Amino acid sequence: MSPLCRLRRKGGTLPAVTAHPELATFLIGRRAQIESRMAARLGPAAPAPGAPEAEALRRFRSFAASALRRGEAQEPALDGLKANERRIAALLDAWAEAATEVAGEGGDVVRDALAPLLQRFRTSLTRTGSGRRAKGAPRSRRRAVMAAIDRIADAFLALDAEEGRVVDANPAAGALLGLPRDTLLGVDVLRFVPEAWRDGWWTELDAVTEGTEPRRFHSRLWGVGGSEIAVECSVTRFTTRGRDLALVLARPSA
Repeated sequence: MSPLCRLRRKGGTLPAVTAHPELATFLIGRRAQIESRMAARLGPAAPAPGAPEAEALRRFRSFAASALRRGEAQEPALDGLKANERRIAALLDAWAEAATEVAGEGGDVVRDALAPLLQRFRTSLTRTGSGRRAKGAPRSRRRAVMAAIDRIADAFLALDAEEGRVVDANPAAGALLGLPRDTLLGVDVLRFVPEAWRDGWWTELDAVTEGTEPRRFHSRLWGVGGSEIAVECSVTRFTTRGRDLALVLARPSA
């Protein structure tokens, strides 16, 4: 039986943070396997080495290992961290699930021990992000718009028209690609496009910044399992705060 399997809840209730030195060692010693498993799960949405999201995961791993060794959680070190808050939260979930899988029979112990640490890290991340955001008009109107988009059956992607990075997405986009939608944020959309179809996407993104008329095109996307998905797309330009967005609706085609 592995050391992780011998860790059990006491009195049926797992305290907010419990000292688990064996688990701390496991998270550090098996980090390459955990990251490999996470990358396999996320496919094109996996963070690139050196990306801000990869740095966020490294900091969480260090935070979690330290807390598990000490039996108490210090405030996470988030200074200078520049990454999409929603994407980080989704990647943390993916990382924790990968760690649970790598632990095998000790997976339940890993999941229970990481849960309060994930919550603590997310709370600190949200608080830090809120402090960075400028105060302004209420965002109720934007929330209402996004709530409506979330209900659309077609996949919706808001792309930075200059860089091609995903600014926002709806749950249908995540379902189409086989991923939690927040893992798509900040990712270059071309990572989800087979090589033969990438020039077409750049042509459409370039064209939409030149005019106001919606455009339609046929393309293919990569699913997480490596299969190609044929899609019919429409794209419209939307300008906000001096930034051009390409709003893409994608529907699977026969």
